[in-house]
Amino acid sequence: MANSILQHPLFGLSLSVISYALANLLYQRWRFMHPLFSCTGFIILVLVCFRIPYEDFKRGADVLTLLLGPATVALGVPLYKYKELIRRNLARVLISVLAGSITGISASAAIVGLLGGSQAIILSMLPKSVSSAISIEIAERLGAIPELTAVLTTLTGLMGSMFGTRILSWFRIRDDISIGIAIGTAAHGIGTARVFKDSEQQGGFAGLSMGICGIMTSILFIPIYMWLK
Repeated sequence: MANSILQHPLFGLSLSVISYALANLLYQRWRFMHPLFSCTGFIILVLVCFRIPYEDFKRGADVLTLLLGPATVALGVPLYKYKELIRRNLARVLISVLAGSITGISASAAIVGLLGGSQAIILSMLPKSVSSAISIEIAERLGAIPELTAVLTTLTGLMGSMFGTRILSWFRIRDDISIGIAIGTAAHGIGTARVFKDSEQQGGFAGLSMGICGIMTSILFIPIYMWLK
């Protein structure tokens, strides 16, 4: 009976929703506790303590993964509102996102390689700066470990959400467009959702940069994919 409940897709879905609701309650009391961070920690704790196979949880969690696509598309609403501003700064966005995409891929490969990581880990690490829907697909195409890529992608977005704007302020970068481009390129949807709380303009440029970064990163991986084949 217990096994049938754990293997039902509603188990993973319910655990995710309940964990996030509890995480939001904690965040309202202690603002330093990012909801996604505490939510992820709680889910891991439950799976480990009760020895629940990840595959059983993943059956329900995959439903939420499917919703990432529509949620990402919804971030494009501010693009219409700021279309003229975006048009005037399009070259700036394209150059910045391209530079950020190349830097993210190169830095990931260099760091994991220097630490002695295997090829599978390196390939799983490379697409971490784009949204999960894209990074997981890239990982599967490269023959990497999609589950590891999903974790790394989430952690990247989480770290960018928690510390991205703070780090940019240390370098006295306070321009909405610059912040939006940087966070959207480096921290995908999670970071974009975070900067929306500060400024709709930041969120709009972050959403645009996130989408362009996904396209550019996918194109940049074509030579790598052909080389592996």
